[in-house]
Amino acid sequence: MASTASMAPGDPVFEGVYGLYSIDQRDRREVLGYRLALTAVALAQLGLLVQWRQLGSSNLWPWLIVMAAGLGLALRWIHIYLKPLHRALQLFWLLGCLGFGGLAWAAGPGHMAEALGQQRLWVLAIGPFFAALAGIGFKEFFCFQRPEAIGVTLLLPLALMGYWLGLFGAQVCLGLMGAEAGLLLLLCLRKFPMPAAADVGDKSVFAHLKAQQGIGS
Repeated sequence: MASTASMAPGDPVFEGVYGLYSIDQRDRREVLGYRLALTAVALAQLGLLVQWRQLGSSNLWPWLIVMAAGLGLALRWIHIYLKPLHRALQLFWLLGCLGFGGLAWAAGPGHMAEALGQQRLWVLAIGPFFAALAGIGFKEFFCFQRPEAIGVTLLLPLALMGYWLGLFGAQVCLGLMGAEAGLLLLLCLRKFPMPAAADVGDKSVFAHLKAQQGIGS
């Protein structure tokens, strides 16, 4: 059973699977950080796509920096029961960032989009970044059954894999990613009114899994 010793007066207390737990100020900060970071990813992705459509494909890298930082922080503060899954999403994020770095080194920061248009194999290098984002979408759908979350989960691989395989061109890919970014923003905006406890989950499960790992080691 989870210990109640660390529960501060005034913190809401819940009955979990393995005992009582409370949602404290640190939990609330992490949830707010997660929501703001994921919102930054959505806004940056929309900004990138609007600039690409209105002004051309050059110098999109500032948006990518915001996306990379936002997704990294979101994965830092997200609450996922299965630690291996959490680590896998963080690894995908890191690999995708390295892929973007390789693309920037090879083509120049201002011409990354042009390089993607000329050589579709670059999708494989940056794909893990978007796999991590799709993983967050799946987690959100699994926890809350929001239709916009499953849209994020499905549209990202459809857009990138379809473009890489030559099933459709860049404009269709950008359209699908634009729809995904809009759904991601909707998902984020709908999360802010939710209580922090919804994103934290059952802390007694986290405590139980941590204890089990200690026993196993």
